[in-house]
Amino acid sequence: MFHAGSPGVSAEVGGTVAVELVSGPGTGDSVHRMVASPASGHDDVEGIDVDRVQSWFADSVPGVEPPLTFELIAGGRSNLTYRVSDGGGRRYALRRPPLSHVLPTAHDMAREYRVITALGPTEVPVPVTFGLCLDEEVNGRPFYVMEFVDGHIVRDAETAERELDLDARRRAGESMADTLAALHAVDVDAVGLGDFGKRAGYIERQLRRWDEQFRNSTVEGAETATIINAVHDKLAADIPPQVGTAIVHGDYRLDNSVLGDDGSVRAVLDWEICTLGDPLADLGLLMVYWTEAGDEAAILGVTPTTVPGFPGRAEVKARYAAASGRDISRLDFYVAFGYWKLACILQGVYARYVGGATAGDRSSVEGFAASVVRLAEMGLQTLESS
Repeated sequence: MFHAGSPGVSAEVGGTVAVELVSGPGTGDSVHRMVASPASGHDDVEGIDVDRVQSWFADSVPGVEPPLTFELIAGGRSNLTYRVSDGGGRRYALRRPPLSHVLPTAHDMAREYRVITALGPTEVPVPVTFGLCLDEEVNGRPFYVMEFVDGHIVRDAETAERELDLDARRRAGESMADTLAALHAVDVDAVGLGDFGKRAGYIERQLRRWDEQFRNSTVEGAETATIINAVHDKLAADIPPQVGTAIVHGDYRLDNSVLGDDGSVRAVLDWEICTLGDPLADLGLLMVYWTEAGDEAAILGVTPTTVPGFPGRAEVKARYAAASGRDISRLDFYVAFGYWKLACILQGVYARYVGGATAGDRSSVEGFAASVVRLAEMGLQTLESS
């Protein structure tokens, strides 16, 4: 997910840096696969104190059968996800904060666990949660355990073509729209999330947050501020009225979902930056990622929806509008905001890499400034054409 400190970066493609703004499976940072079991004689898997965590499982998770095996399946600067297998063949997912790059207000395990648990009884497909450990004596940092949901995580065109037939691809687009509408229909008070965040002024708060992030991520010699500031001011001058309050996922897209063989969403993942606010922000960002064949937006590096069979943006938007009953006539504003926000996030990645994450080697991130500018320009073009 993207928040200050989480995005990863993939390789340079055709002179343009392709950005993979994800947390969890598919992160642009290196994904390490390490397996450890207390019965294997191997050292602990990185990020897991196997003996203590296994003891916690035995005390906290009903029906678990030691010994446990841990495999890191998603790493990087965002929350780490491990597949945990027990002696009886049951599988679980364990989430914990990253080993480094931890911001004071980020990677809140209790917050992520709370929203998934609250959504369990609703129509929103989420994993079943089994337990939250806040005792840092167990594993150094808090963690939680949930169901491991089998299915497909579709991150690229190759996976889409291999795992989903034409009907399943169409169903995936329909299910993504229906699932998002279901999320936004949840009564936040009824599920105990009425105090999960401020309700009003979501876009105003987001503009302040990411503008501050951008200003704290300057890179000497990189001229990105002019266009970023111009788009910020244009957005701030014409914010649509927020109609209602909903649970906002914050990074809702195809590869943050587990799909069944028929394309239906089986589980929505990565609730790391979920809060309350304007639901159309989720739909706007989904449209940024929902690329079509020939789109320049493919510079984002997330292009499975370019494969034949997936419904186009217009169909997904119409499906959401019909399922939610919401007026999406001002959606272009939220799409533009999504482009601008991603530009600010990429600027933060750029600054961190130049500042030491690549040992000061600026050649490895030369295209970042151009990509920041281009994302912001796409936001401005969206506003001007609406």
